[in-house]
Amino acid sequence: MTFGGLPTRWEPDGPSRGLALVLPGRAYSPSAPLLELARQVLLQHGFTVQQVWWDAAARTDAELAEPEPWVRRQVESALASESSDPVLLVAKSLGTHAASYAAERGIDSIWLTPLLVVPEQAGAIAANEGRQLLVGGLADELWDARVAAELAETGCDVLEVADADHGMATSDAVRTAEILVEVARATDAFVRSLDRDR
Repeated sequence: MTFGGLPTRWEPDGPSRGLALVLPGRAYSPSAPLLELARQVLLQHGFTVQQVWWDAAARTDAELAEPEPWVRRQVESALASESSDPVLLVAKSLGTHAASYAAERGIDSIWLTPLLVVPEQAGAIAANEGRQLLVGGLADELWDARVAAELAETGCDVLEVADADHGMATSDAVRTAEILVEVARATDAFVRSLDRDR
């Protein structure tokens, strides 16, 4: 499978432990650093990785106003040829509107810069019985530290970076690289914890 000549699916070297579905943001493609690092972590831990690529700019006004149904349709379309639900969801920003889909199925999830200021999204994360990692920054206006703390109390793993914006970046290139390393380590630790829980 390819998108614009780029591969969208990767198989691990050994037996697959299941499908990990990777959802992009509005203007943050699966090949951007956070999601590319997540893909590498997932592969190294034995997951089949399927990326979803979309043209978020092509949404209608109604879809812009209500993004969750649009995101769910993208997920369902990506999984139409799969024999079962993914065992792990990884999503960035707009893609985190898949939280209700994950909650309905109890799917383990990694939410990169989830939109915690949207009550429905925070509620869907809270309702998910699967394991979840939330990653965000205090310089991101779409991250709510109070909501993140409440979700941590209910069992979510949370990585909160004081100076990171919605791209998990700062104006300093070196500091941004350090943040990416923090996120990669948290992602790796979370996936390792799933191994221990099984």
